[in-house]
Amino acid sequence: MKEKSNLEVGGDPGRKPSRETGVTAPNGWVMLAINFLLCLAAIWLLYGSIRQGVLGSFPMGRFLSGTLLAAFAALMCSGHFALEPNQARVLILFGAYHGTVKQSGFHWANPFYSRGTRVSLRAHNTSTEKLKVNDKRGNPIEIAAVVVWRVADTARAVFDVEDYHQYVDVQSEAAVRQMASAYPYDQTEEGEVALRSHTAEVAAHLQEELQRRLAIAGVEVLEARITHLAYAPEIAQAMLRRQQAEAVIAARQKIVQGAVSMVEMALTDLASRNVVALDDERRAAMVSNLLVVLCGETGVTPVVNTGTLYT
Repeated sequence: MKEKSNLEVGGDPGRKPSRETGVTAPNGWVMLAINFLLCLAAIWLLYGSIRQGVLGSFPMGRFLSGTLLAAFAALMCSGHFALEPNQARVLILFGAYHGTVKQSGFHWANPFYSRGTRVSLRAHNTSTEKLKVNDKRGNPIEIAAVVVWRVADTARAVFDVEDYHQYVDVQSEAAVRQMASAYPYDQTEEGEVALRSHTAEVAAHLQEELQRRLAIAGVEVLEARITHLAYAPEIAQAMLRRQQAEAVIAARQKIVQGAVSMVEMALTDLASRNVVALDDERRAAMVSNLLVVLCGETGVTPVVNTGTLYT
């Protein structure tokens, strides 16, 4: 993941962010064989000392050596751990970070490393609740989004934030609110980016904003999409009527443009073929009649003129 400055990721400018260091842990099967031999040696010492004590003098030194070796073998056995694919373990010894193991398999590490520092590297889905916010024009809307993310830097995820899962949830909600207030719900001007009509551009903005906010936690945002978008209930009916009116106006514009084209074509054909010669007054009357017929919502009842064109 591309490194960013502390100011860009929202951190303290006087503190450097943690940096992940990859380490390789010893093979767990080899260490298991060594620990098994240590257990056998401890058993042999204890058995020999007890047997010798029964037969004669008790060898206290040998017995203590066997006891200490048994305790050491048990301590060494506690260092075994297994990692599944896309899983990591952060190694912390007495509060100091010693690296991250990402190789899947059976491993062994210092038994004194802290427990419970496993981090999943798999992709996670975070869905925000339906948020009620104001768009760019101040209209109340409801919006929700889904964020696909994964941990890219285990050191930042463990040490730079308290709980990176909760951090992702809170920052996702904040990013959705910020993004929703930057765009209008509907497009009213040519070239204007709107929430409803420009889903790709809005999703890219949301992903960029989330990545900027979550970089401090070592999280990589894979995808961010709006899953719910609607006007708030209190203005939904008014906005529906406005959309219906805009649809009617747009339809009327198409009808008028088509009717004008048809009238122009009819007049041009009549003139080019010398079918009839019309003065300006009769031409205007013909245009008016044709527009009424073509633009009317209901069928027009024709009136047949049985006289001349000028009576």
